[in-house]
Amino acid sequence: MLTRLEINNFKAWSKACLDFGRVTAFFGTNSAGKSSLLQFLLMLKQTRNATDRGLVLDFGGPTELVNLGTFRDVVHRHDEAKRIHWSLEWAMPSGLTITDPISREELYRGDRLRALCEVGLGRRSRLLPFKLTYGFAGTEFSLRPKNEAATQFELAFDDDRLQPMRNRGRPKPLPHPVKTHLFPSATRIAFQNTDFLAEFELRYEELMDSIYYLGPLREYPQREYHWAGSSPDDVGQRGERTVDALLAATRDRQTRSLGYKKRLKPFQEMIAHWLRELGLIHAFDIDEIATGTNLYRATVRTTRDGAQVGLTDVGFGVSQVLPVLVLLYYVPKGATVILEQPEIHLHPAVQSGLADVMLNVSKARNLQIIVESHSEHLLRRLQRQVAEERVPHEHVKLYFVSTAGDEAQLTDLALNPWGEIENWPDRFFGDEVGEIAAISKATITRKLEAAG
Repeated sequence: MLTRLEINNFKAWSKACLDFGRVTAFFGTNSAGKSSLLQFLLMLKQTRNATDRGLVLDFGGPTELVNLGTFRDVVHRHDEAKRIHWSLEWAMPSGLTITDPISREELYRGDRLRALCEVGLGRRSRLLPFKLTYGFAGTEFSLRPKNEAATQFELAFDDDRLQPMRNRGRPKPLPHPVKTHLFPSATRIAFQNTDFLAEFELRYEELMDSIYYLGPLREYPQREYHWAGSSPDDVGQRGERTVDALLAATRDRQTRSLGYKKRLKPFQEMIAHWLRELGLIHAFDIDEIATGTNLYRATVRTTRDGAQVGLTDVGFGVSQVLPVLVLLYYVPKGATVILEQPEIHLHPAVQSGLADVMLNVSKARNLQIIVESHSEHLLRRLQRQVAEERVPHEHVKLYFVSTAGDEAQLTDLALNPWGEIENWPDRFFGDEVGEIAAISKATITRKLEAAG
């Protein structure tokens, strides 16, 4: 689970430092830089997934998680002389112990890991990783350049106990890091007993693999869905694989339910439960239109005695919130879920209820949820849940993003145990007081004019 992120020189951010909670929410004005923070994490994820090991950062394309263009497009103020550097810290689901391979003495033990990297343009405008460091149990393990051109690197530890791990004689220079998180294979040749470095790389990749994303623009509902039995990794960026995921999860759980396929639909029932709790429908089901066709129809009843109708025949909100609910219950326990504007097309009351869903699922399934939102109703419900002691205030991290000139600024909203925000920013959700005053003034003026 992510615990802390520090970024320098990425898009509108000259510098950003933030801590993550069980639920972390970003609010703020349009084009202030909220989405950029999410894009940064998604860029790291798609870089990890890139098949081209020579790629330093995968800035993406039209069909990828993010499409950021070029280094010039993402570096702060488009200044190609700058370097983007960051530090990412996370808590590992299982602790890590490193022992001396010769003496079997325990050297380090911990459950938190930190990865630091710096990238920029080198000679011939080639994007290069200039530094890679893993911090673990108070010790840093770094691959750093030996010369200004960053053509040769050296491996360094800030612990004298590891000196015997080097080969006899002067260590040979190493090539640059691979992508932004891997030590080059030559490291294992140039140094003895450095296999533990692979543990850091593995834990980083496990972290990236545990991140799931749902974007703000979701697919329109369909009258029929084709499903050939696939089990997707998630619901898709636009929720296009929601029904596939729902059917796959229902099938898997039915298989484990002693074969009572007609009577037990635990996954669908969980989704239907929250749709009812949110006040959107009374009943929800998805069934094969005819046996063997692989065509399925999702239907709902909006009231107890109402007719069963398709998703296309009810309000747009049901199909928009469905991918959110399915994703939260479909991903593995312990995952990190990034949601962009999950409240789109939802009634204010449903937006409030969505906060209840997030807090409930994050606790029940040990999920970390990162959300970017414009919803005052969602924020107020998060505050209420803290005030009513349904969730510890330290589990909820709230941030307000604003701009000063062309610089993005991050305000850590101080949420106290009573659910109050102690440093409420000016015009957080517009000038509410000003609007009320203007309405009152206009009302009085018109009444006076009407009275003659």
